[in-house]
Amino acid sequence: MTSTVPSRLRTWSVTDAVRRKPTEYEVVTRRFHYHFGRRPAPFDLDPDSPINRWYLRHREGSPLAAPDWEGFQDPAQLNYRRYIAAQHDRETYAEGVVDHFEELDHDAHLDPAWVAVLGRLYVPARFALHVLQLAGLYVGQLAPSAAVANASYFQAADELRAVQWIAYRAVALATVHGTEIADAGLARRRWEDDAAWQPARETLERLLIAYDWGEAFTALNLVVKPALDALFLDRLAALAEANGDDLTAQLLHEARRDGERSREWSTALARYAIDARPENRAVLAGWEQAWLPRAEAAVAGLAPLFAEAPVPAEPAGVADAVRRSLAGLHTDWAG
Repeated sequence: MTSTVPSRLRTWSVTDAVRRKPTEYEVVTRRFHYHFGRRPAPFDLDPDSPINRWYLRHREGSPLAAPDWEGFQDPAQLNYRRYIAAQHDRETYAEGVVDHFEELDHDAHLDPAWVAVLGRLYVPARFALHVLQLAGLYVGQLAPSAAVANASYFQAADELRAVQWIAYRAVALATVHGTEIADAGLARRRWEDDAAWQPARETLERLLIAYDWGEAFTALNLVVKPALDALFLDRLAALAEANGDDLTAQLLHEARRDGERSREWSTALARYAIDARPENRAVLAGWEQAWLPRAEAAVAGLAPLFAEAPVPAEPAGVADAVRRSLAGLHTDWAG
């Protein structure tokens, strides 16, 4: 008798190539969005149900369209396992940095005038970051592929991590410089009432009602978040260093890696959209031009606070640096 050994399957449904084993990223990412492009509606409900009408209008009906979104891949190829492992290592490093500066009694040597600037500029930023987190989650929820959704969700998690470190700094500074800086009610009042924050608050609240997924992605990842990242992770980090606050500067520098990853996948997605459908260049550029004045107004409102530091920075120079950063991002995705 002869035995028949079944041949091994060599074609994987998640890849377009024959005889290639998919990567871990592809296995857990490709073609997971079963509901995009389904007819007559995305979900197994009445086609006229609110959720189906919402997706059909704001996702399938978006001016940002492509024949197949499954071709896009996150340049970092992050999945949940890799993201958690990487962030665990980074948290370990950040905690080591904090321990080092606490041993030096770092905060006791800070100028109270600098701490006051942190109270108006840095501590209320956690409200702005929460908005960026919510907007990132919305982009992920309406994303046309799992690759876009996952990158958006990891970006939203980055914002929460940044919020947590701001909360830590507020409490740590309060132990030396008084409890006012850690007063959540005061931070909220500054977010809601301080004139310096109002242009940013208006821009961010408008971001929460950008319902078209393509506009939400463009406004968040190609304009508003990059502007705020440049302002805080770059300019505020430099200001902290100039004022002897190396701990805050180090934490901001460490968070810059998250901002860079966001720029990388956002640039890759914009390029993919343009390559897939050249008309998308004008679509993205139109939204970019609509949101740039709002982002610039947000920066212009906060920039004068940089001049209040003991070692100040010129507000015009701060705004120019952010503008140059946004121009560089535009060149990266638009060419």
